This record gives sequence, structure tokens and C-alpha cells, in this order.
Amino acid sequence: MLAIITPVRSLLVAIFVMMAGSGFLSTLIGLRLERAGSGTMVIGLIATAYFGGLMLGALRAGDVVRRVGHIRAFAAFVALLSASTLTYALLQQPLLWAALRLIDGLCIAGVFICVESWLNDRAEAETRGTVLAFYMVALYSGQAIGQLLLRSGNSAPQIPFELASILISLAIIPVCLTRSAAPALEDAASLPLRRLFAASPLGVAGAGMTGLLLGAFYGLAAIYARRIGLSLADTASFMMTVILGGVALQWPLGRLSDRFDRRRVIIACLAATLGVSIALAMAPTGAALFALGALFGGLSFALYPLCVAFANDRLLPSERVTASGQLVLLYSVGAALGPIGAAAAMTAAGAGGLFLFIAFAAAAMLAFGLWRLAASDPVPAAAQQDFQILPRTTPVAALLDPAGPESNPENR
Repeated sequence: MLAIITPVRSLLVAIFVMMAGSGFLSTLIGLRLERAGSGTMVIGLIATAYFGGLMLGALRAGDVVRRVGHIRAFAAFVALLSASTLTYALLQQPLLWAALRLIDGLCIAGVFICVESWLNDRAEAETRGTVLAFYMVALYSGQAIGQLLLRSGNSAPQIPFELASILISLAIIPVCLTRSAAPALEDAASLPLRRLFAASPLGVAGAGMTGLLLGAFYGLAAIYARRIGLSLADTASFMMTVILGGVALQWPLGRLSDRFDRRRVIIACLAATLGVSIALAMAPTGAALFALGALFGGLSFALYPLCVAFANDRLLPSERVTASGQLVLLYSVGAALGPIGAAAAMTAAGAGGLFLFIAFAAAAMLAFGLWRLAASDPVPAAAQQDFQILPRTTPVAALLDPAGPESNPENR
């Protein structure tokens, strides 16, 4: 196992450290804006700016990588992200913070493109699944642990931003000192969205709707937690619990979808997400809140890879990687819209409006899924590809999918 990850250990360390520094910024920024008296719609729009930057970076940051190379591009993106993070501590002004969140999203997308294309180049066909699993662990564990830095601002409000900037800057070191040669970044082929939707309406709609509900959660969950009475420390623990719950349930639900009609598993996850979201909208307290949060994370985080797997079941092997890239972009569009819708719901219905909005999105997707279940035949079990957990980062992440034709070195 160690031999498999040794060629990419510097990349895994870098992404863990960077996510530990940047993964809690959405939570921190939302809380600071809330404390300063900013309206829920303002907080939602600033959250949308981040996802807009992430989408823009996914589309354009690859040009920078091709022009200057992986190491220089990685260093540039991380340096800009570190500077942006420090700027929050200088002046708290909503328009400035919205611009900074746009920059943050663009930089993080650029980092993901560098790391994911590098991992794809270094992974062998037979080890691709293992490398992807370690990458997911590094990414989400860093994001979860980083939530604990929220507690560092009790003595001085600028400290969390300073700690975040320090960690982000440190992420440059493993990459700049690596002896591994950086790969060339190739242009990804495209798959027309009309062809993708015709092949798998449920997969396409599910990817976009998952972005909608998770964008809403990441953008405004900390505001929800504070408004129902959680302390700063408990808010950090709640966010960490949801992220860790999301990691824990993806694999069991994926294995279940390999054995049964994947549509039914997606529908069951949507129905359960609907129920859990309604329960969370009622503002439970104590252990019930954290248990429901972990369950929400497990169900909602699993929806995206389940939808990708279902879409891939209905595509040719040569189309799967490009389709996965398109689905990431659809997820990003949904994530950019989610905070706006959730902010409007919270303005109208209070803290619980966040999960009422998520419940509405899950209900709409559930109705669509039930219609597709009745309108189309299932994919034969023998034709289903094995479930694979995939990050919701950039289209380059699709190249790491062991089921894709690019996993064969002869096709690179």
C-alpha cells in the first residue's frame, strides 16, 4: 500500500494541508458576516461568488497550467489564495469579500487541476482506485479537521485568517520540493450536454440538484447552526460531523447500488435526505442534531457519485470520462445557485429555512426520479460499472476514475 502512494505522497500532503487551511473559510466567513449584521441574502451572494470562482477556475485555470507548468501554476494559485485569505483580516466589507471569495474559488480550482492531473499521470491502471481513495481521504479529512480552527479566534479575530494563510502557504513546500517530474496537461474532450441528458436524464439532473443542496449547505450551514443556538465550538463540531458522515456512508451506499437497481438506491437516498432535512429544519438539539447532521452528510455526499455512476452505466466506455467532467460542471452550476435560494428561504422562514430549501430540492429530485423509474427500464446488473467515489472538484478529477478508458496507460 505504501509503495502505491509513495510516488504521489507529496501531492497528498499538499492537498491535506491546503484543505486544512482553506476548508473552513466558508464557515468562518459566514459567521463573521452574521456577527457584523449582514443580511442572509448578502451572505448567500458571497457564498455564491466562491462557487462561481470555482466554476470559472475549472474552465480556465487549465490554460495557466499548460502555459507555465504544474509546479509554477500550483505555487501561483496557492500564493494568491494565501494573500486573499490574509486580506479578509484587513477590512470587512461585503463587496470586497465577495471579490475575494471569487478569487478563492478560482485559485482552489487551479490547485485541484494541478494535483488531479498530476495524480492521474502518476497512477498506474491497477492502482488508480487506491490513489483516488487516498486523495479523497486527504481532501475531506483536511477539510473536516480544518473546521476546528474556528475556535482559534476567541482571543483575536484575525488569528483564524492568519492560521489559514500559514497552512495554505505551507502547502507549496511539498510540491516545490518534489523530485517527481510534472506531466503535460492535455485538453479534455467534450460531450454535448444534449447527448448526455438523452442518455441519462436522472444522472444529469441529479448532479445539478446535488450541487444545489450542497452549495446551500456549505454556504449557510454555519449561519443555521448559530441561529439555533450553537456555540462557536459546537458549530465547528457540527460542520466536521457532517463532512465526516459524508465520507463514511459513500462507500456502503455505493456497494449497495452495485447490487441493486441504482435508480432505486438514488431514490431511497433522496427520500431519506428529504426526511432528514425536514427533521433538521425543526432545529433539534444535543446528540440528535449531530446524529442527523452525520446522516445528512452521508446521504447527500453520496448522491453525486451515485448519479455519476448511473450516468456512466448508460454511456459508452469512451464517453465516461468526458461525461464525468460535464457532470462536475453541472454540479458547480447548482452549487453557485444553492446559497441564493437557501438565503431567500432563511429570510422568509428563519434558520430552519436552509433545510426546508434543501428538503424542497430533494423532493423535486425525488419526484423526477420516480418518474424516470416508471418511464425507463433499468440497466441490466451485468452492464453496471462498479461504483467509484469521485470528488466534486474539477473535470480533471474524472481522469482518476478507474472505469474510464484513460486508466489504461496505452490510451494516455
